Amino acid sequence: MAGQAKYIMVKEKIKEWITTGEVQPGEKVHSENELVKLFQVSRHTIRQAIGELVHEGWLYREQGAGTFCSKTIQQAEPEPKRQEVKTNSKNIGVITTYISDYIFPSIIRGIESYLTEKGYTLTFASTNNDVETEKQCLQSMLSRKIDGLIVEPTRSGSFNPNINYYLELEKNEIPYLMINQYYPQLNPPHIILDDEKGGYIATDHLIKLGHEKIIGIFKNDDLQGFNRMQGFIRAFRENHTPIFPDMIFTYSTENKESTLDQIRNLFTPLAEKPTAIVCYNDQIALNIINSLRELEIKIPEEISIVGFDDSFLAEASEIKLTSVKHPKEDMGIEAAKWIVNAIENGQPHDVPSSIVYEPELVIRSSTAELKKRIMEN
Repeated sequence: MAGQAKYIMVKEKIKEWITTGEVQPGEKVHSENELVKLFQVSRHTIRQAIGELVHEGWLYREQGAGTFCSKTIQQAEPEPKRQEVKTNSKNIGVITTYISDYIFPSIIRGIESYLTEKGYTLTFASTNNDVETEKQCLQSMLSRKIDGLIVEPTRSGSFNPNINYYLELEKNEIPYLMINQYYPQLNPPHIILDDEKGGYIATDHLIKLGHEKIIGIFKNDDLQGFNRMQGFIRAFRENHTPIFPDMIFTYSTENKESTLDQIRNLFTPLAEKPTAIVCYNDQIALNIINSLRELEIKIPEEISIVGFDDSFLAEASEIKLTSVKHPKEDMGIEAAKWIVNAIENGQPHDVPSSIVYEPELVIRSSTAELKKRIMEN
């Protein structure tokens, strides 16, 4: 298995222990030392895997006692779930690309905290970033006669074949809101981060540090990737810095690994190596860091890296990642407030059509000034 995927292998095995009952709720899992020996991987790999499982709700830590299997582990299953709808209560549908992964638990936590406080019940579903699964989720939501829908679009970078289901929601006067991105064909109410500006400030930070040969890695099947790339390019133009066209890489949900292989090839002994990388998100940044570690390339001494989303992964490694901050839980709360207002106070046109968050760069130890770095070597 590829080096950058070792922590995923560890995660999946521990989750298998839990789902098969080999590790029971409340039971202590192996120590770090035991897991290192069992899986024959580094301590860093174990810590990253355990950190993600804790964040996703599979495990929890007790100071001085160790790490334990969650007592409510069924909540960590990334499958669609439905809560019982009480009489006279309102039911809100929530569809995300993923549920128990990356920044999504924080967004969902924000949505759930506000809606449950207001007496609403929730129906969760996940598309796994697949348009056919999104179709099934939408059909299910419509059949359950939801009162409102919060949805993160699937593959917003191309035409979505499920547009008719959203138009059905409009026909039935069911308010819906899109988060993180939206379908341009519908231009619906949405709550997003200014991804173009996020890509700009990430790249501008590196250029101001003296970097010129900068890799940009962007997802090409959602609007976030397009907008972050646009900001990347704008930063070069506004700083009057020549851009290296062969330094821009894109990937889709399916071909991420092949793109990462192309980037690893840039660090062969004969290659003219880049000095910095702007990554689509923190997950890609961590994959890059793991690959460069295997090649014995030092960060930030030899290369600077910027992530995006300021997720828990930004501090999961001993190399703390400079990253563009995503509002996460705040976005979830604002989405819940919007949908409640739309249901209780009239149709969606009676409430603000969109919210755009300003991005902020959180600077950590993964970036350094180029000139200073060269002088020290």
